[in-house]
Amino acid sequence: MGKDFTSAFRPAIVMTILFAALLGLVYPLAMTGIGQAIFPAQANGSLVRDAGGRVIGSTVVGQAFVADRYFQTRPSAAGKGYDGLASSGSNLGPAAQALVDRVKPDVAKRQGEGVTGPMPADLVTASGSGLDPDLSPAAALAQAPRIARVRGLPVERVRSLVTANTETSPFGDPHVNVLALNRGLDAAAPAR
Repeated sequence: MGKDFTSAFRPAIVMTILFAALLGLVYPLAMTGIGQAIFPAQANGSLVRDAGGRVIGSTVVGQAFVADRYFQTRPSAAGKGYDGLASSGSNLGPAAQALVDRVKPDVAKRQGEGVTGPMPADLVTASGSGLDPDLSPAAALAQAPRIARVRGLPVERVRSLVTANTETSPFGDPHVNVLALNRGLDAAAPAR
């Protein structure tokens, strides 16, 4: 009986070690190498750098813009705001009173900033990850009067920047990357 157990146990141990090395080391290293070779920018976080080479953000992770002179992103449910280590949604459903209570101050804030008419949902609700870098064109356009007023620009000029930065995807709705839009805004009309 001992010999049968040993002869059956040895292949199991050898296969466990083999697959642990193959799937725990070789495969991840190979995929990392392929990613670095074929898609180096994406594999390194899709980082955006300023003219001096300093990292100022990422095209795939949102960041908070709080100054009135910038387009502002969606609220974040990730930790204390755009914390990649605490990425999550609020998990509140549309009928949850907690969601209504959380959204009401954001609606009042946006209305105080000059947003009129129907409130675009992505201006007052967080995304599923809490890290979404994009807004709908409607949410960006709703902020155009504030941006124009603060920067001393014609509203149509700000709206044209939104239109120029609107991207379409064959698999989703049109969207505007807020970091790219704000960089375009700074290039077109530096803040006063």
